[in-house]
Amino acid sequence: MSLFVIADLHLPLSVEKPMDIFSGWTDYVSRLEENWKRLVAPEDTVVIPGDVSWAMGISESYNDMRFINELPGTKILMKGNHDYWWDTVTKMKRFFDDNGFDTLKIVHNNCYQYEDIGICGSRGWINDTGCPADAKVIAREAMRLEASVSDAERQGLRPVVFLHYPPVYSGDVNEPIFEVLKRHGIKLCFYGHLHGRKAHQNAVIGEYNGVMLKLISADYLQFSPLNITNIVQNDEL
Repeated sequence: MSLFVIADLHLPLSVEKPMDIFSGWTDYVSRLEENWKRLVAPEDTVVIPGDVSWAMGISESYNDMRFINELPGTKILMKGNHDYWWDTVTKMKRFFDDNGFDTLKIVHNNCYQYEDIGICGSRGWINDTGCPADAKVIAREAMRLEASVSDAERQGLRPVVFLHYPPVYSGDVNEPIFEVLKRHGIKLCFYGHLHGRKAHQNAVIGEYNGVMLKLISADYLQFSPLNITNIVQNDEL
């Protein structure tokens, strides 16, 4: 059983909002499907850290969730800044159950077990702008990350963190988020959100202050889920 990751699917099957207008995103849904089916087996697990669907509500997300559900593997969904379809955990689980989407799981203030590893995470947020509204959101996301990592630790699992927003970008550190990583001794952190050549070039990849960081947005990965089984087993990129 292998562990994969890919963020920022930005699926447009429920609403008419394709990403093909952006450089590098041509035919991205078909490319994603082909690569996924080539790489991922039914017994594998795929983490999707945010920006899953362009749908504006949970019911409207049906086509996108059906698409993901029918792909091989168990999928661990997390929230991104464009996931307006995201609802309460209870409502999302009910929606998945009612529609037979039995390969979809949710991480939100909790963790998901993969072997001896706790798959943890939160959305995160932009680095501190000095705006009180942003500071409030950052504090809340840090609390959610804390809850997720603590859940893994209570179960005796080794936490690996997946975020939507980068905890560090172009030298700017999201201090509340990074403080959680350091305090819990997190060794690995995967993140998405960054699109386009310039953003990819400014991404912090590799070791930063004791934490190994890896960008896993879909366009950066060329729409191929990344096999991180060996990475998480050895705690190194």
